[in-house]
Amino acid sequence: MASQVQPLELVDKCVGSRIWVIMKGDREFSGTLLGFDDYVNIVLEDVTEFGYDGNSTKLSKILLNGNNICMLIPGGEGPTAAQSSYHLDAMC
Repeated sequence: MASQVQPLELVDKCVGSRIWVIMKGDREFSGTLLGFDDYVNIVLEDVTEFGYDGNSTKLSKILLNGNNICMLIPGGEGPTAAQSSYHLDAMC
């Protein structure tokens, strides 16, 4: 039987790694995960913010509210990177 990984355990394994964050609104972020809390408020560094209009902005650090996060993609580099299928057990 395969071992089960809880969602916060997976996020915890990704601390120090690149992660792609898709927000509920019109923004996406890619950066290095520095930390998170029980509400999945997350802190990223070396961040690129992507807008759906095609523009991107570089940021040194950002705090994202967990209530506005739609999806976290371990190892993701954002919408402009060539995306292949993700194997979560191989990430972080």
